[in-house]
Amino acid sequence: MEAVYPEELLARLRGQVAAAEHSRELAVDVLYALQEHGGWLSDDAVAVAAELLGMTPLEVDELATFYNFLYRMPVGRHVIHVCDSVVCWMQGGLSVQEHLSRRLGIGPGETTPDGLFTLLPVCCIGYCDRAPAMLVDQTVHGELTAERIDQILGGLREGATA
Repeated sequence: MEAVYPEELLARLRGQVAAAEHSRELAVDVLYALQEHGGWLSDDAVAVAAELLGMTPLEVDELATFYNFLYRMPVGRHVIHVCDSVVCWMQGGLSVQEHLSRRLGIGPGETTPDGLFTLLPVCCIGYCDRAPAMLVDQTVHGELTAERIDQILGGLREGATA
């Protein structure tokens, strides 16, 4: 296994997998744990997950590429998931994405040159009653306006320099 993962992390994951009735039921949990440590799922992370779970790397990769919140490419320090569901679109979701793209200088699927932000569209974040919405890291923000988006980005930038 790849040495970049701390032994305590690998031991914890081995224990969880061993305690499961079927190792595959923990596949997403294992992938999230490896991603949390490395920031994204490299080919090495997929190989480590496959070994832990008794799966092939191809099976793990198929799973990892299915989920919007598992990243097979490097992402920024803050990942912004912009909801592009019909409800958000009807409430101005397209303008949210356009505003973010202008402010960050990147398009959907891209990361800012400083590595601070990645902008990803997602089909729904389940915040339809407060559309338009976005998810930044693990925090949902709704009823977005240009001013509110600028405040959120400003707070994240301030936190990056603190």
